[in-house]
Amino acid sequence: MEKRPSIKIIKITGIVLLTLVAIFFIGLQVFLRGFNKEIAKVPINNVDLSTIADGEYIGEYSFNDVVGARVAVWVQSNKITDIAILEHRNGMGSKAETIVNSVVEAQSLEVDLVSGASGSSKVILKAIENALKEN
Repeated sequence: MEKRPSIKIIKITGIVLLTLVAIFFIGLQVFLRGFNKEIAKVPINNVDLSTIADGEYIGEYSFNDVVGARVAVWVQSNKITDIAILEHRNGMGSKAETIVNSVVEAQSLEVDLVSGASGSSKVILKAIENALKEN
């Protein structure tokens, strides 16, 4: 005859699991709040495209080893013609990759960040800035 676990053990196990899940989510929220506060301080400087020669430029930027991007930027006739994301380390910010379309359309780094992925958006913009500044 098999012994079934007592109701008391099941309840205790459930309480312990719920407590661990709650601690995890509280820790995650604290981390994200700090991350967002720090990434907001990263300046994005626009680049004068009239000074950029035709060519392909590679740039990268990492923030706290959590989020990082490496991009290729193509410039022709003082216009950004294309941007490719070569690498993007992100938590949940993969939707930020659409920001490259805004940059090409605006011909500027002064574009709105992607909602819900502002950290990754800033990292990608900074990588683009670095590519164009290091020409």
